[in-house]
Formats: sequence, structure tokens, C-alpha cells
Amino acid sequence: MSDQPSTLAVALKYEQPNAPRVTAIGRGEVARRIIELAEASGVPISENPGLAAALSQVEIDQEIPENLYRAVAEVLTYILRVSGKLR
Repeated sequence: MSDQPSTLAVALKYEQPNAPRVTAIGRGEVARRIIELAEASGVPISENPGLAAALSQVEIDQEIPENLYRAVAEVLTYILRVSGKLR
């Protein structure tokens, strides 16, 4: 991944029964570091620039807005499949 200022990373945390929360947002070097930390921790990563841009408008530690539930649910489904927790 290039270290361009346009690179964007958004981290989410999901604990049922609540909606996912935005836990980190970064561009450029900060985005690269968020991705490195996720990879080092074994956190699956999904690339979706449009969703990342929308999520970057959410305040840190806030739940995602209802209008993004479907898109985030698709990402969570992907992550569960990749991790082997969903067939």
C-alpha cells in the first residue's frame, strides 16, 4: 500500500447488542499505522473506500449511523467468513 495522504483507514469495534463503533480514523501515515496494528493483531481487513469515507465522518467512539448498517453488515459478514466463523 502506498503512503499517500489519500489513503484512509477506519477501525470499527463491534460488541453485541450495540451497533459497531468507530474506534480510529486516519489518513496517510496514520492510516498505514492503523492497518499495521490490525494486521499484527490478526484483525481482518476489508477494503471499501466509499464506506471508509462515509465512516470517516463519524466521531471517534460513536456508533455508526443507521444509514450505514447495511454496508457495515456486509463487511462484518465478510470478516466472519474470512475468519471461519461463518460458512
